[in-house]
Amino acid sequence: MRTIAIILAGGTGKRMGTSINKQFLLLDNKPIIVHTLQVFDECRQIDSIYLVVNQKDLPVMQEEILETYKFNKVMKLVIGGRLRQDSVKNGLEAIEHPCDNVIIHDGARPFISPSFIEKGIFLMEMFDAIIPAMPVKDTIKVVSKEGFVVKTLERDSLWHVQTPQTFKYDMITKAYREGMTKKLYGYDDATFLENMGKKVKVIEGSPYNIKITTPEDLTIARGILSQLKGAI
Repeated sequence: MRTIAIILAGGTGKRMGTSINKQFLLLDNKPIIVHTLQVFDECRQIDSIYLVVNQKDLPVMQEEILETYKFNKVMKLVIGGRLRQDSVKNGLEAIEHPCDNVIIHDGARPFISPSFIEKGIFLMEMFDAIIPAMPVKDTIKVVSKEGFVVKTLERDSLWHVQTPQTFKYDMITKAYREGMTKKLYGYDDATFLENMGKKVKVIEGSPYNIKITTPEDLTIARGILSQLKGAI
């Protein structure tokens, strides 16, 4: 099966409190996006990578990332959109040759492994969509705009959703076309398949698979990296 990865690297430094894209912040002396791309580049089941970036970051991504680190599987740089789902749509539309599977992943989630990516691809023989998630540990309450509790949700059925999310190519492209036509807001990519009435299989993710968004996340990421290096 031919599998393409769409890596979303079009974020900004707004919540990080920096003037540069968080993807370029250093983690163990390498930009965060480099750590992520290396995992997909090393994964045997990934045929090519489409990297979605901001227009303003295009020169930096080309000259300082791709030309420096020489990734073998990055086939194309795609300009992202205003919302995350616009960026995913642009990535899907940029695929020139049909494939079997598409994996969509946040560039700011560097702590995944080739074996985990391959697990999702393997399960595509049985399911239409695979997403990783972790069971919620905390109590979750719905709160009104005025700051009062509306209700408490049943924790046993709640999961924190992660990426990479793996889909059949034909199905996710159709789901995005339909969803965008209906002006659906997708909290994640699987939302678009759910809108079509398709079943989405959840597999257990990893507590290390955090999305680096805030300064606190970066501190946690450095701790995770130190722990992972110590386990080798």
